[in-house]
Amino acid sequence: MNILKKLLPLLGLIGLSALPTMAETLSLSREECVEIALRDNPTVRIADMEVKKVNYAKKETLAGVFPSIDFSGAYQRSIELQTIRMNMGGQSQSLKMGSDNTWNMGFSASMPLIAPTLWKAISISDTQILANLENARASRLDLVNNVNKAYYALMLAISSHEVVKQNYDIALMNAEIYEKQHKAGTASEYDVLRSSVQVKNIEPELLQADIAIRQCSLQLKVLMGIAADTEIVPKTTLKDYQSGMYAYPTGADTSIEGNTSLRSLDIQKKILDKNIDLKKFAWIPTLAASFNLSWLSLSNGSPFKNQEFNPFSNVGLALSVPIFSGGSKYYGLKQAQVQRKELDLQRENLVNSLNMQVELAIDNINREAKQISTSEEGVRQAAKAYQIMQKSFEIGAASYLDLRDSELANTAAQLTYLQAIYNYLVSTSELDMLLGKGIE
Repeated sequence: MNILKKLLPLLGLIGLSALPTMAETLSLSREECVEIALRDNPTVRIADMEVKKVNYAKKETLAGVFPSIDFSGAYQRSIELQTIRMNMGGQSQSLKMGSDNTWNMGFSASMPLIAPTLWKAISISDTQILANLENARASRLDLVNNVNKAYYALMLAISSHEVVKQNYDIALMNAEIYEKQHKAGTASEYDVLRSSVQVKNIEPELLQADIAIRQCSLQLKVLMGIAADTEIVPKTTLKDYQSGMYAYPTGADTSIEGNTSLRSLDIQKKILDKNIDLKKFAWIPTLAASFNLSWLSLSNGSPFKNQEFNPFSNVGLALSVPIFSGGSKYYGLKQAQVQRKELDLQRENLVNSLNMQVELAIDNINREAKQISTSEEGVRQAAKAYQIMQKSFEIGAASYLDLRDSELANTAAQLTYLQAIYNYLVSTSELDMLLGKGIE
């Protein structure tokens, strides 16, 4: 019994740990989802690491302007000394030259004094950092756009589910009414079957709406980099966004200077300009300074006895003047200049394409704003028509098919209205990405 008393608390803890944990539910706005995604999404973190990597590469290049100091040591043991013959006094004599042991160690240092190509390479590294920063910015813009669209899709799926569920509840209520009337003898079996079939026809749509909610929620969670078992509930609905959905403001800033593709091309242009200068600097002589401090020891017998290290040192300058390289420098320069001209043509084509895309995007937004207004009016008319048809059906002035048609028209009008709002929001997000907005 004492053992059982001691085991009961432990068994209770084990039982509690075995229970499934409740999924965390987060009520988030679109802005909060974007903030979490920019912080936790792996793609953005990889882009930031690329910036760090290029920064380290720049420091590696910059290290070339500082002195480099090396230490070296060498030992050599002679197996057979070199022999030379000399004529002395008319006689040939053999002499052994060298020592059994040779120790050599010391320090060497070198430093570039005039190195134009190295200096220009450091400048190119600075520009390359800007290119990677722009790539990271492009990743953020793309992520924000995808999070926006996933959030809007989740709201659309939830709102559509509510509309379908409302239609399902109405059909289910009608089927129950006919079932009761049939039992009371005031409705035919055909009416019961027909109303029951309508319920069965809506059930796949309701199931599809549930699946759409799960898929959109999962996509949003993947973009945000959060656990799949976390439940996300939008703080707003699609209808909440309607108040700000009008035609695109005439005086709004539609400059394409913030477009990430254009900015990347401009940075690439700077890199090519510096690369052309780098090719030209290849004709400039280079000058480097060097210093050596060494110790030398020569001895016979044991390599560890009777060693006497004698120091010697020197300092010098090394000048390198390029004279002829078979034309490689010249043609390399011409190749860089051709790339520069190609980039100018690419930029011109990109600017024309971006301006056209901006105009089309604004036209789509204006058209979708009008579609929202039209759809909203259609929802009101469809709701009023359904109310009239319902009263007519209650007094026997309309058939069940007429009532069902009005229900379907009302449902279709609401779904069209929700789709119009979603299209408007997606178009504005796409335009923001095109203009390079959304993360500042």
